Amino acid sequence: MQKTNSGHFFEDYKIGQVIAHAVPRTVGEGERALYHALYPARHALYSSDEFARDCGLPESPIDDLAAFHVVFGKTVPDVSLNAVANLGYAEGRWLQPVFAGDTLRSVSEVIGLKQNSNGKTGVVWVRTRGINQVGKAVLDYVRWVMVRKRDVDAPAPETVVPDLKQVLSVDDLVIPEGLDFSDYDFNLAGEPHRWGDYEIGETIDHVDGVTIEEAEHMIATRLWQNTAKVHFDLTFRPEGRLIYGGHVISMARALSFNGLANAQMIVGLNGGAHANPCFSGLTIKAWSEVLDKQPTSAPGVGAIRLRLVATKGGDPFELRGEDGKYNKDVLLDLDYWALMPV
Repeated sequence: MQKTNSGHFFEDYKIGQVIAHAVPRTVGEGERALYHALYPARHALYSSDEFARDCGLPESPIDDLAAFHVVFGKTVPDVSLNAVANLGYAEGRWLQPVFAGDTLRSVSEVIGLKQNSNGKTGVVWVRTRGINQVGKAVLDYVRWVMVRKRDVDAPAPETVVPDLKQVLSVDDLVIPEGLDFSDYDFNLAGEPHRWGDYEIGETIDHVDGVTIEEAEHMIATRLWQNTAKVHFDLTFRPEGRLIYGGHVISMARALSFNGLANAQMIVGLNGGAHANPCFSGLTIKAWSEVLDKQPTSAPGVGAIRLRLVATKGGDPFELRGEDGKYNKDVLLDLDYWALMPV
């Protein structure tokens, strides 16, 4: 009897298949400390219990992207262990904050399949939910992954491409219970810029850069229990261990503090693409574009839609070439909603 897990291949997936992922993970205060050691993360709501209480929360939550990485990491052995690449995200929603002491597990449903023309790989779409210890969903999102076939002669499944929202509306967003920015302390937050100070179409160069180190990436990927072979095994990708895309997302988000210090909570993920591979030694820089702004019903809270772009250099604000393809310096193109004091 086979005892080891070689992961799922493309022909193993079926539409409607539900996968309950191992292993549940209890997050603690150390999660925050290690996250802030790996990334220059300084958003006040995730740094101070007192600041969070002044904003109506019981204590400082675990960083929204740290919660995402924990939920994502659970899915890797079943969804992307044999992936060639993680292709994109959609319809991501943070449904409630994650606090130290919460235990998270992940469940995914296969919602789309499409074999590629080469017959060697296919694209798998899954909708994943992160669930806490009392059975409440804290996060859900869709991602699609290019996965190898075990047997190139295995018949192609019927093509099903899910119809996904291009953009979440503000009504789709879930604002944490009790969140109130009426008495928000801009001095402690680090910048004076509020929701009303940003204009749709405005672009922001976040100025700073961080060089990706191999050791930090390995620590981060293990922290999230991400077992994808391309991140660890040089025989799988001889040109270098591929940096986990979530590592790039967190680094770019942390860099965006300079100019967006008050974009406190990520509550929606409209879409995202890892445009080019990232390897250790590259220096990540970031810029943002304001795509939309919407009021919310929460006191003092506005929603701002942002495009976050991580690059490995080159001129900021240049996303695509004349051919419509991403410029070679672009690593990440992420479209998300955040909450900001008005």
